[in-house]
Amino acid sequence: MPPTTMPELDARRRTVIFCFLMLSMFMATLDTHVVSTALPTIIGEFGAIERFGWIGSAYLLTQSTIMPVYGKLGDLFGRKYVMMSAVALFTLGSLACGMAWSMDSLIAARMLQGLGAGGIMVSIFSINADMFAPRLRARYQSFSSLVLMASGSVGPALGGAMSEHFGWRSIFLINLPVGIAALTGLALLLPHWRPDRKPKIDYPGAATLAVAIAGVVLWADARSLFGGMFTPVALLLPAASALALWLWLRIERRAPEPIIPLPLFGQRNFALLLIVSVCTGGTAIGLVNYHALFLQMTTGLSPSAAGLFFIAVTGGIALGSLSAGRLIEKTGVYKPWLVCGLALSACCLAGLALLPLHAPFWLMAGLLLGQGVAIGLGQQAPVIGVQIAAPARDTGAATGSVTLARMGGASLAISIYGALLAAQLGAHALPGLGAAAELPREQIAALPPALRDAAAGAFNDAFTWVYTAAVVLVLIGLAAALALKPVELAPARKPGGAQPDAVLAQR
Repeated sequence: MPPTTMPELDARRRTVIFCFLMLSMFMATLDTHVVSTALPTIIGEFGAIERFGWIGSAYLLTQSTIMPVYGKLGDLFGRKYVMMSAVALFTLGSLACGMAWSMDSLIAARMLQGLGAGGIMVSIFSINADMFAPRLRARYQSFSSLVLMASGSVGPALGGAMSEHFGWRSIFLINLPVGIAALTGLALLLPHWRPDRKPKIDYPGAATLAVAIAGVVLWADARSLFGGMFTPVALLLPAASALALWLWLRIERRAPEPIIPLPLFGQRNFALLLIVSVCTGGTAIGLVNYHALFLQMTTGLSPSAAGLFFIAVTGGIALGSLSAGRLIEKTGVYKPWLVCGLALSACCLAGLALLPLHAPFWLMAGLLLGQGVAIGLGQQAPVIGVQIAAPARDTGAATGSVTLARMGGASLAISIYGALLAAQLGAHALPGLGAAAELPREQIAALPPALRDAAAGAFNDAFTWVYTAAVVLVLIGLAAALALKPVELAPARKPGGAQPDAVLAQR
């Protein structure tokens, strides 16, 4: 019989397990980025350009809907085999993607990948909560941010290079040896422990929550899928989500083991940190592609030159995340660093909104660096905060909730930014050329200086609205962060492997 509590592990074994967890995370997050540069090649082989958006949407949809379920399964059955199942699903999905014979089969395989990716992300943070005391956890979760940064930095370039030299299927098949290595390491090193509770899966709750989440995620992408967020077909999605959410609440009140225990929402910090996660997801993830478009369309930079500016963003994320990890570990508090990160983010995004046309490149790079630092400072606090706000038996459910909130915030923000950009650019027409939004970057670069400046000015004005919306989102998150109850984290585990008291004092 497996033990009912997480056994004590020596520091070396915990570090090696953590490395295998990071390998799994790198595999799952890298796949999101490598696909973007391979899409033209995939479309060239399969055609069906009208469905290419589903390659990304199917992955995001299944990843988001499954996150709360994985968190609960880990709470009920232990983390080891739940995590291994997620890695195995992702690896099988990668094999299926590499063997796809049509656009539809590729989309289905991406859904299988997403089912695994959602479990990987939730399980990693839950296992970290089992292995590390809250203060030490902050340091290790800062390393997770470095993995996310690395995958975002090398993913697009790696995807383009592999597609060009080895074919687009190679970007998926490369996951096979990585997945097998991660599975082997986890099987040999990660201990299996099973909570002392009777497993009872809440199938109705899982199904209704999945429908509610799927409706929101699809509605967020309705502009590309259905031609707009307010078309009759698109509006059916939020209505279906609202109905599913109502049913889910009724089911969860009676379920013996709810997917997300409703009493968690009665915890002030838990509810506030979900709001923070929605807002930070909308700026940290939701703005990535818009930064690239802003740099290219307002300055005339090539995609590769604009990509160099992301060194500032990713470098800032690394600096902010590592600093926050050390500060939380040393001081035992997370609220001040979360507030600092959100305040800095509001200032940097306001600076981007107010940038005049032909602003110096050093100023743009400085603002993007500051935004990266702000993201890094605020990345760990929501995960650590909800984990200590929830009872130990519900750590996985709490982790799944905050991860889902972050992804949901990103999806909704991307749609809001896109709608604002399209509306503003639609009002700008260039003499003899039509709407500025319909002109490719290469054509704008070849225009006479006066027209080129007019086109760049139209994009600059439109992005003022986009970044202003992001500032509003950050300010909502900042208000929620300021309302958090300050807590002090326990510095170490208690003897005998028991979880430490997560909160030493309410101050």
